[in-house]
Amino acid sequence: MAGMISLLSTLLLVTSTAFGQARPPQYPPLPAGIQADRNISYDKYPETVLDVFSPEAGGAGKRPGVLVIHGGGWVGGTKEAMWEQWVKRYLDKGFVVANVEYRLAKAAPAPAAVEDVLKAAQWFSSNAKKYSVDTKRLVVTGGSAGGHLALMVGMTPKSAKLGKPAKVAAVVNFYGITDVADQLSGPNMRQYAVTWVPESPERLVLARRLSPMSYVRRGLPPILTVHGDADPTVPYEHGVKLTKALVGVGVKAEMISVPGGKHGFPKEKLDELYPQIWQFLERNGVIR
Repeated sequence: MAGMISLLSTLLLVTSTAFGQARPPQYPPLPAGIQADRNISYDKYPETVLDVFSPEAGGAGKRPGVLVIHGGGWVGGTKEAMWEQWVKRYLDKGFVVANVEYRLAKAAPAPAAVEDVLKAAQWFSSNAKKYSVDTKRLVVTGGSAGGHLALMVGMTPKSAKLGKPAKVAAVVNFYGITDVADQLSGPNMRQYAVTWVPESPERLVLARRLSPMSYVRRGLPPILTVHGDADPTVPYEHGVKLTKALVGVGVKAEMISVPGGKHGFPKEKLDELYPQIWQFLERNGVIR
């Protein structure tokens, strides 16, 4: 009977997956010494949840914290997919990690995702004491659309009317979109951007409100951009132009260009890149 139940469970799993009801994304087993609070609501929507991972307390005092934001063109992706090459790397470095889910385009189009991640950042700051996080050493990071959202967390002013501005010590942007309008039409148009920012009379006005390039100014936190110069999805120039503009107004902005790099990097390349990221965070007082 037990064998029959096992076979039936397998058949049900295969059938449900075949009909588009795939299993929900899962994390791998947690490493020893890591604590997790999962699917914490930071706002009123079902999608607005985050997971907090932290090293067990051991007299280390307050730790740096990082907000991790997944990519997927604002139309897909999950926080669980960020574990191996994002969450775990920061945990190994002693950070407390808040791994964020937000509303995708199918639940709510732009500007919902930006509003959500700003609220997630506010939640993390408000709950920093509970997790022994030093609010003066908060970082935000993400890749692709997650890189865009990380930039928006670090750069969005009150005047944008997208939510309460966040206070972070640094931004680490992997190949994020910096000019949303550039991906709505012309040679760099992408379907994910068109889906996230649908047609409307105010479409281009909204696109500018959602673009990090619109908020280049003095007083921003240090910003590191990592971008492959052969990226076929988000043009390399997005990172180049943002970094140049930031440096031009006196922001501590740096860029790591990856020769021949596509949209996303294999583990071996990330193994080379992360020491440079840690050095950037050390130079700016996040890692001590």
